[in-house]
Amino acid sequence: VQLVESGGGLVRPGESLRLSCAASGRTEDITTMGWFRQVPGTEREFVALVNWRDGATIYGYVAKFRSIVSRDGLTMNSLKPDDTAVYYCAVSTRHLGGLHTYVDENAYDYWGQGAQVTVSS
Repeated sequence: VQLVESGGGLVRPGESLRLSCAASGRTEDITTMGWFRQVPGTEREFVALVNWRDGATIYGYVAKFRSIVSRDGLTMNSLKPDDTAVYYCAVSTRHLGGLHTYVDENAYDYWGQGAQVTVSS
């Protein structure tokens, strides 16, 4: 599976941003798509995930109540400077336990190249 991300860039505080993640190859093997973000010098942080088959979602605390995740991508609203990071999409082809299992980045097999999101006035 190959993943290509798009949609990063510079946004002002309070604005919204949509990130897309185009999957190709053996997409029929995908079970879950996740989004993570990372600030240089820190660990990668869970943002949100979506079950590829039934669309069920889980949001991390950094995205809850202001984001929408789907197979098409991730939309985040009310962005703040603290949201500045490189955002990664990832997919898993594994059949693990409950959906919460995929909150862990180690559950994923393929990663996108990353998209820089900078929130600044």
